[in-house]
Parts: sequence; structure tokens; C-alpha cells
Amino acid sequence: MLGAFLVACSIASQSAPSAPAPPPRDEIAVGTFNIRFANEGDGANAWRHRRAMVAAVLREGGFWGLQEALPEQVAEVLVDCPQFKAISRTRETDASRGEACPILYEHARWEVDPKEQGTFWLSTTPEVAGSKSWDSSLPRIATFARFIERVPIAGHAPRALYIFNVHLAHRGDAARLESARLVAERIAARAHPDPVVLLGDFNCGPASAPIKALLEHPGAGRRDCWRVANPDAPEQGTFSGWEERVGDSRIDFVFASARVEVRSCAIDLRKPAGRWPSDHVPVVARVGLGVAGATASAPSGQAGSTDRAR
Repeated sequence: MLGAFLVACSIASQSAPSAPAPPPRDEIAVGTFNIRFANEGDGANAWRHRRAMVAAVLREGGFWGLQEALPEQVAEVLVDCPQFKAISRTRETDASRGEACPILYEHARWEVDPKEQGTFWLSTTPEVAGSKSWDSSLPRIATFARFIERVPIAGHAPRALYIFNVHLAHRGDAARLESARLVAERIAARAHPDPVVLLGDFNCGPASAPIKALLEHPGAGRRDCWRVANPDAPEQGTFSGWEERVGDSRIDFVFASARVEVRSCAIDLRKPAGRWPSDHVPVVARVGLGVAGATASAPSGQAGSTDRAR
């Protein structure tokens, strides 16, 4: 569950409240966090100095989409946060090298649909490992999975949801736009009509063409959870670049489909011991999935019954 100190950007300076009660059974915390790849050139901000801070943040969530995570970082996160397992594949042709966009999930609560998981490349050849297209300078990927509830709410069928996690190009306007369109098309073409949460570092702001393409796609309509939860708040950045304060651009997002109830969404501006855990800050939404149809109407062993969830 979320910690008590997640700070909505419009009230970042308020004092910390007491610890909240556990969230309702139908609520989950989903977050995006670019943890910055392990680079000794970062000096005082190198991964070995930040690992414990990152783990402390991650323990507070239920699902996470990470970006820039190297294989060794994923392994260390799973050691530090044993409640999670990961769906992960790096962006390079050699799966043992390079950055990934892992999805962390609480394995005691959720199981992965083995037919609905994987990674695709944000290119004109999405199934070709290491591929890049348009004006992208590096391969970029999206990782996704469908998760099915292990223990449903009493009297109801197990619920299911999709998580997509992406990292768009840092260079290349065309690449960002075409990648956003590709992700929207993949979401629209998913095998089950379960709710969807899309997480990621999009390297562009709320008014940009890629974000508009995601929000306006007719078959994959998304909502910007932070804006839904904070309709009157001024924009707040999510990238600090290790500077004292974050900038003005919100480039890290949590998006959700219409069937997901957005209860809150916050930008986490904590600086343990006066230092940032990463050069991006986490964005976390608390969402409600509702409940699925009655158990009696669900075919035995068929996760597809969760398609009726509201």
C-alpha cells in the first residue's frame, strides 16, 4: 500500500499525516518509476548509493512499471523487495544486456496469464528484438502482462487487469508519436476486455502529440490519472536531473481505462536524507477495480470470466 507521505504536487510542502489505514480490498496502488540505470559515472548518485532508497519506495506499491532497469538492478530489487516478481526483457538483441521496462507485481496476490505477457519493440517490426525505427536513436520497448487475482473477494469471480509499461524515445519526435500510436493499437487489440493501466516514462508532456494520441485513440481510450485526481492543480514536473528541484515538465504518467476508478494520484517528492532516489520521481495512483461477476456464474478455472468486471 502507499505510504503516508506521497505528496500530491499541489500540496508538496504540507506536513506528513499519520499512517493511513490499510486500503480497501478492491484497491491497488500502481506506479511508474524511472530508477536510472546503474552508472558509476553518477558519483554520489550512483546506484549503490540509491539502491536502499529505491527499494523503500517500491515496497509501498502493488504494481510498478520501472524504466532504465539493467538486469542486475532488477535482480537486486527483487532481493530487496521479495513480495514482488517481475516481467522483464531488455531492449537489446541480447536479452542479458541493456535496459528493461520491468513490471513488478505482488505474486501472493496476482498470477500472470501465461498467454498474455511479453515485450514488443517500438518500431515498424515490433517482434524483432533490438529493432528501432523512425528517428529513434536507441531501441525502445513496451512490456505488458495480464494479471489474474489469486484469491477473489468473497462471492465474486477473480478479477483481472492488464499492465503496460513503456519508455519512449528521448530523441525523436516522430518516434515518440509513432510509438504512442503502436502502444494504443496493442492495448486496443488485447485478447480480453479487462481494465488496463498504462505506465511509463514518455519523455514528453501532457499537451504533446504522443500523449494526445494515447488519450484520443478510439479503441484504447486512456485517462491521465494525475489530472483526473488533481483537476485544478498546476502542472508539476517529474524529472529532476539531480537538481535541487524537479523541472516543470510532467513526463512520467499513469494512465487508466474508463473502467478503473481513480481514487488518488500523487507525485512522490520525498528526498530521504535530502537526496533524490533517482533523477525521476515516482508517480503513484490508487485505483479501484470494482468486483467481478458472481462466482456461481463463472466457469470453473476460466479466468476469462473476469471480463465482466466493472
